[in-house]
Amino acid sequence: MRKRHSPEFKAKAVLETLKEERTLNQIASDFEVHPTMLSAWKSSAVKGMATLFEKESKVQADQEAYDKQIEELYAQIGKLTTQVAWLKKTRSANLP
Repeated sequence: MRKRHSPEFKAKAVLETLKEERTLNQIASDFEVHPTMLSAWKSSAVKGMATLFEKESKVQADQEAYDKQIEELYAQIGKLTTQVAWLKKTRSANLP
């Protein structure tokens, strides 16, 4: 059976590897994971570390653009729903 580890567990394990106070095998033994898995978590964490230091304004701008797009899509859905309802109404009125 495959174990699933929480993000908190992975973060603790990666922090221990980044401290470099003990060997990878010792840390893996303490956390009861394979050293290869620990290395993979570490490399993933190091790759994603740059995003921690992105300016909040960029993240906020992206969020605002996303929210604006969602609002526009909802407006378009409302408009199309109204048009369909009107077409159904006029079509049924024109039927003999």
